[in-house]
Amino acid sequence: MTFATIGLVKRDYDQYYRGFSNATLWPAFHYRPDLIEFDRDEYDGYRRVNRWLAERLAPLLRADDVIWVHDYHLIPFAQALRAFGVKNRIGFFLNIPFPAPQILLNVPRHRELVEALCAFDLLGFQTELDLRAFCEYIDVEAYGTLARDGANPIDVQAFGQRLKASAYPIGVYPDEIAALAKDGGSGRDVEIVKSTLHHRKLVMSVDRLDYSKGLVERFRAFARLIEHDPAQRNNVSFLQIAPSTRSDVDAYRDIRLQLEAESGRINGRYAELDWTPIRYIHRQYDRPVLAALFREAHVGLVTPLRDGMNLVAKEYVSAQDPDDPGVLVLSQFAGAARELTAALIVNPLDIDGMADAIATAFKMPLPERKTRYEEMMAQLRENNVSVWRDRFLRDLKAG
Repeated sequence: MTFATIGLVKRDYDQYYRGFSNATLWPAFHYRPDLIEFDRDEYDGYRRVNRWLAERLAPLLRADDVIWVHDYHLIPFAQALRAFGVKNRIGFFLNIPFPAPQILLNVPRHRELVEALCAFDLLGFQTELDLRAFCEYIDVEAYGTLARDGANPIDVQAFGQRLKASAYPIGVYPDEIAALAKDGGSGRDVEIVKSTLHHRKLVMSVDRLDYSKGLVERFRAFARLIEHDPAQRNNVSFLQIAPSTRSDVDAYRDIRLQLEAESGRINGRYAELDWTPIRYIHRQYDRPVLAALFREAHVGLVTPLRDGMNLVAKEYVSAQDPDDPGVLVLSQFAGAARELTAALIVNPLDIDGMADAIATAFKMPLPERKTRYEEMMAQLRENNVSVWRDRFLRDLKAG
């Protein structure tokens, strides 16, 4: 690969990235209108940086290049490229959810944003639900037209533009992750975890430190489990790995403080001299370590309040021992729930329901665990990341 990289000055970082991208679009697209902050200067900075990036890219392009743009930071990017005379095919993939129109309407300039999306030749969404939300906006708010021919992408006409849109659920390489998990079991970090568990069952989660991940609700569900079933006390440990991100955004500082208080409260109430119920870790681990830890976990707890896909769910399943797999407890609001239907599907706002699902996972007999695992692995192999890539690029090049 050849990379062309360019840095942002502080003003651009503050307005484009920390500001409009992550204080306006991120909460809106994750169904948190209560957290939306809008500043006109930040919006102008968002558009300015997209134009600047397009200006830098345009001279590097060749006539036969295909351009694939990713995520909410770059919604106006195709529009900016077109203004510089770029005629290449340009596709866009949204890695996060696309909100229902009644949520998106909370974002000032929402119409300009959707009009900018329509400058792409192909739009890709994680799920059919996200695709429907986009189409509803086009139909109801933009007075556009939509036409679908079988399994082909939807033909969209709006804002004087014609484009196509479809769902392309992103995947992983499950067998590669399985090999990492198997080979990494003797690593130092994994051995430390195993030695300190003392044969207790392990519940494990890995997330960025983000309010969309449902971390507080997850902690409370684990506390509810050991509150209602005293036999679980000192027999189960919960490992939450949550590296900090966007620590200069107020909402992220708030969620960190809230989680530290919640884990301290739970551990203070239930911990014993030889047992800490929740291990809450703020650091990043390499993929082989995480894969090996997933393999050790009896339960993978993946319960975001809203997520585009959530590849951690797919990685957890991939990492399991086929002869003794763990159980995935998965939020109905993660895009992965549309594919991994053999997981235990929960509502992350139902604290008792999540606690019950963890208890069910602990009691699940081996034959059922293997059946669920095999069904999900078959799905992951059938729709791995190469399939996702090839489908999108095929549709983009097809015109």
